[in-house]
Amino acid sequence: MRIDPAQHSWRFNEIGADFELIDAWALPAEGSRSDFDDLVEIFIHLNPRHQGGPTRMLFAVRGWLGRRFSWDDSVNTLPIPGCQESSLRQRLPPDLPAAKVEAPDDSPFRPVFLVDDEYATEISNNLLHAVLHVGWMPSASGTYSGQLGIYVKHRGRLGRAYMAAIAPFRNHIVYPALLRRIGRVWESR
Repeated sequence: MRIDPAQHSWRFNEIGADFELIDAWALPAEGSRSDFDDLVEIFIHLNPRHQGGPTRMLFAVRGWLGRRFSWDDSVNTLPIPGCQESSLRQRLPPDLPAAKVEAPDDSPFRPVFLVDDEYATEISNNLLHAVLHVGWMPSASGTYSGQLGIYVKHRGRLGRAYMAAIAPFRNHIVYPALLRRIGRVWESR
């Protein structure tokens, strides 16, 4: 289910206000305040390339296109579009510590920060700089629920065209499969 992340004032907005929110989803994860660590752990070890069916095929095609057109030759090394920094970690204020978690070796994502109710991780290539933001939103009943936001800065027209071209695949195949997988892992923990 799509959500409106403006319901909450996230710390991410302090360092990523120049990024565009392109996707926002409610996650199939609910629990107490202390359960957020479990949700972060799921995301750290969740690699969409390892899913089955259509999602695996889409990531294989994307990998082939990335190699063919050199989209991934500069993974996590280029400056953020329009900026000097190559990582959002360089924008962190003193009271927002860098994440002290390590991504698995096969993950192209780099953790940015982790606090009690937010986790941000980033990826950069020749098309864009993107941030995956996971939030733990309190409800009136005292429980919490997970939210996922994807923020992007495009590298020119090609990056913008690429994101527009893959939008139907993200919204109708990749995210629904990802949400089902998160829900299964969340329930089985």
